[in-house]
Amino acid sequence: MKSTSNRRTALKNIAAGAGVLSLPLSISKVIAASENALGPKLNGKINHSVCRWCYSKIPLETLAQEAKKIGLKSIELCGPDEWPVLKKYGLTCALPWGEGLTKSLDQGFNDPKNHAELIKGFEDIIPKVQAAGYNQIICFSGNRRGMSDVDGMMNCAIGLRKLMPIAEKHNVTLVMELLNSKVNHKDYMCDNTAWGAGLCEMVGSEKFKLLYDIYHMQIMEGDVIATIRKYHKYIAHYHTGGVPGRNEIDETQELYYPAIMKAIVETGYKGFVGQEFVPSRKDDIASLKQGVTICDIA
Repeated sequence: MKSTSNRRTALKNIAAGAGVLSLPLSISKVIAASENALGPKLNGKINHSVCRWCYSKIPLETLAQEAKKIGLKSIELCGPDEWPVLKKYGLTCALPWGEGLTKSLDQGFNDPKNHAELIKGFEDIIPKVQAAGYNQIICFSGNRRGMSDVDGMMNCAIGLRKLMPIAEKHNVTLVMELLNSKVNHKDYMCDNTAWGAGLCEMVGSEKFKLLYDIYHMQIMEGDVIATIRKYHKYIAHYHTGGVPGRNEIDETQELYYPAIMKAIVETGYKGFVGQEFVPSRKDDIASLKQGVTICDIA
């Protein structure tokens, strides 16, 4: 794999020789910009967040300090025990974890056997989310295990509807993540946007929406920008990640994130975009800074 500087040189040579490289905003230019310190002043069109688990090697306090330096507003996928650290550094948690079965990806709302435990867990955590000043919490469909998508959707809706009164009372949205079942989460049910949107319609509350994970949905269905435009009213949160490999979102992968961010902003979206790639280089914070720069459209 060539270094970033070698890629830049190659691109310049191609452009000079052929005169055909004329993108209005190349990833190479974005990468060059990311080599400068961002500071707390970003363009403001995207609310930037980062997923805690991708930086698990870094103590949370250190990550919070670095996030503030970059200009992030949130560290997400944190549980109640971690929220005080975020508050200490003036950060929010754009998408919190629950506890117990509420954190399970493969045991979810599509299995009625899980409903009692899930409902109890979310009834406990939703008021805590509101008290902490947050307004969303992540949830999952669970795996198919031979169940049809129709039956799974109906089962999910039955369980989720029981939680909508408490979600509405506390102004907290349950956000179900779209995950790929091809590479990372074999057999996961909520693995395509149309199914997720159908579930939103069946639940019938503004307090249930989707987490559109760009990495996962590029693997499952592609056509990312058109899908965002079509289904944006069902989407409450976004995650990034390089395809293939779930690493940095620069020119080493197949997606052009500035265009995706522009499409998200054009839908009127005012929520957060969480960086959820796994850094593959020596300096994790430099990779995070680069990802934020790429997504921070003017």
